[in-house]
Amino acid sequence: MTRASDIMHPGAECIREHETLAAAARIMRERHVGALPICGEDDKLLGIVTDRDIVLRCVAEGRDPARVTAGELAMGRPMTVEADEDTEQVLRVMEQYRVRRLPVINHPEHKLVGMISEADIARGMPQARVAEFVAAVCADEPPKVEALTAKAPEAEV
Repeated sequence: MTRASDIMHPGAECIREHETLAAAARIMRERHVGALPICGEDDKLLGIVTDRDIVLRCVAEGRDPARVTAGELAMGRPMTVEADEDTEQVLRVMEQYRVRRLPVINHPEHKLVGMISEADIARGMPQARVAEFVAAVCADEPPKVEALTAKAPEAEV
């Protein structure tokens, strides 16, 4: 069984909620990533900020990324998976909610231990499964509720 920890990018670094979007953009550039988890002072995961969020929800609205904080873009509780979660369940969650990046937490401490991105899936999963994933996440129709509860196909031996 392949687990989330087997395909994730370990060592995800949080941007603090009070740090600016300009700081987030610099960290993304330095780390060659397109998203950062947003954490509060207590290390609680508050959300995720993406490079696209910075452009669409800050710059395109005429706001100054040097003044807007990451916490201002944190909306709701982000979806997460546990490090020992089966990758088929990870893919179902990402497909169901059409998310391209997913924080991975350690159980029982609930600390951030990594992130799973589309690139991680492409490197860690069979090509046919990657194609199914991309089709589901990029589909034009609304996501189906059954995707989260569907049983994974049995592995062929």
